[in-house]
Amino acid sequence: MQVFGGVQMKSIGSLLLAVGLGFIIYGGYHIWDSNQQQKEALQKAEAMVSEDGKMDFSDFSPEVGDEIGVLVLPTLDEVLPIVEGVDEEELEKGVGHYNGSAFPSEDGQIVLSGHRDTVFRRLGELQIGDELIVQMPYGDFTYIIEDTDIVDADDRTVIDPNIDEELLTVTTCYPFTYVGSAPDRYIIYAKPKAES
Repeated sequence: MQVFGGVQMKSIGSLLLAVGLGFIIYGGYHIWDSNQQQKEALQKAEAMVSEDGKMDFSDFSPEVGDEIGVLVLPTLDEVLPIVEGVDEEELEKGVGHYNGSAFPSEDGQIVLSGHRDTVFRRLGELQIGDELIVQMPYGDFTYIIEDTDIVDADDRTVIDPNIDEELLTVTTCYPFTYVGSAPDRYIIYAKPKAES
């Protein structure tokens, strides 16, 4: 009976080891796949914004899933693709532009979101006064961080359709090191840099 128990414990141990390895392999593949998607999206976005003779804003009409621009974070030395939409499929490729929010050069709130464990790993290192540069096919736009906030994950007031001036709002999950579905959101508010 004791031998049977030992064999049974070894089998359970082997099963748990196999399941653990499976999770590690799946997680590793997921990270690799996400990095590949971001690289491809960034190549497409950089090609779009660097084309000679930028397009007119009136000709700009992206579909959900399209690469639409580039977000440059000079302080962090990071360049990230911006994709139209904020569903999981879009956020796998880069920073998502909240469909229905304004675009740079429009009066209104521009909302960009990204995962804290991929594109926005270092977002918390940014400080008030730092620049955010949004490169679009119709021009480049520089914003200065004016404020940050931490709100509950269910707080929808950070997206305000009644804002009638240009405001860039960048959101991600918080705390940055939280494992699992984070309870809060970290918000950055930035306004257009005054022309000198």
